[in-house]
Amino acid sequence: MISPAGNFKFCVAAKPVDFRKGMDGLAAILMNEFELDPFSGAIFIFRSKRSNRLKMIVWDGTGFVLVYKRIDRKSFEWPRISEGVITVNKSQFEALFDGLDWKRVTARHARRPVMA
Repeated sequence: MISPAGNFKFCVAAKPVDFRKGMDGLAAILMNEFELDPFSGAIFIFRSKRSNRLKMIVWDGTGFVLVYKRIDRKSFEWPRISEGVITVNKSQFEALFDGLDWKRVTARHARRPVMA
């Protein structure tokens, strides 16, 4: 599992994209279709028509990073196909990336320790 360190925003494109597109094509989709800034430092996740592949891009300050993953013998759990982008938290992203049902993951808020 690749788990990004830091406080990233994770955005999932709910509609499949043409997987022949590279970094620049995916960045263009973000700007033209979703009116999002691909240089914001957020991690943008794209799905293929087949549910077993994903691509992610992120601007790291010096250039785009592209991650491609194909999951074997099953498919990723994707949101319903619709227009727009869905924001997920880090735990949900990790579950999605591992092929788990990310919709069942909820964020747990850490409680402050209480002095005795």
